[in-house]
Order: sequence, then C-alpha cells, then structure tokens
Amino acid sequence: MLNGKEKISSLFRFCTVGVGNTLVDFGVFFLLTSIGVPYLLAQGGSYTAGMINSYIWNRVWTFQMKQKATIQEFFRFMISNLFSLGVTFFVLYVCQQILGWPLLISKMIATVGGMMMNFIGSRLWVFQE
Repeated sequence: MLNGKEKISSLFRFCTVGVGNTLVDFGVFFLLTSIGVPYLLAQGGSYTAGMINSYIWNRVWTFQMKQKATIQEFFRFMISNLFSLGVTFFVLYVCQQILGWPLLISKMIATVGGMMMNFIGSRLWVFQE
C-alpha cells in the first residue's frame, strides 16, 4: 500500500510519462492528418503509438513494477487503454462534429479525458502489486 508521498510521486511520474505520450500522440496524429488520413483513423494510430510508449515507461518508471510482466497485466493494460481510446474518440467526435471546435482544441480536450481515465485504470487495476 502506498503512502501519501508515494502516491503523489507516482502521479507526478505518470504525468511526466503522459507528457511524453502526448508528444508522441500529437506528433503522429498531426503527421497523419497532414498527409490526408481521416482524423478518427489518425487518432487510432497516434493513440497506439502513445500507448506503447506508455506501457513501457509506466511499468518501469511510474509504478516501478518489480515482478516480470504477465499476459494478464498486458491484457488489463490493453482493456484500460481501449476504454480510454473510446473516451478520446467520443470526445473528439463531439467536439468536432457537434460543437464544431477547432481540431487542436478538440484534440487537447480529448487527450485530457483519456489521460484521466488511463491514470485511474493504471493505478487501480493494471499496475497493482
């Protein structure tokens, strides 16, 4: 069980990794959309790139897992991230198609929603000792 200081430290590390994931995600997303890939398809590709980065860094650094990775852990990670991806798809679609907001603003809002879901899933379900 983590104490308050350890929880804050893991949240800080998660946010730091999240910044890296966001840079990977945004870079791939805007690269794909700039060459004409539809934004929802680009979101799937960019999210996948960020997700791979996320698994490696969160497992090793954020949650400092000592035991060997298991297929169950990776499966939980994939399920948690698929849920987060669904959140980003939904928010991105609503911001773009219903609200008509600019793509950058839509992407930023979708990313924050996905990050919140991802931390909760990672902390409580995926990377547990």
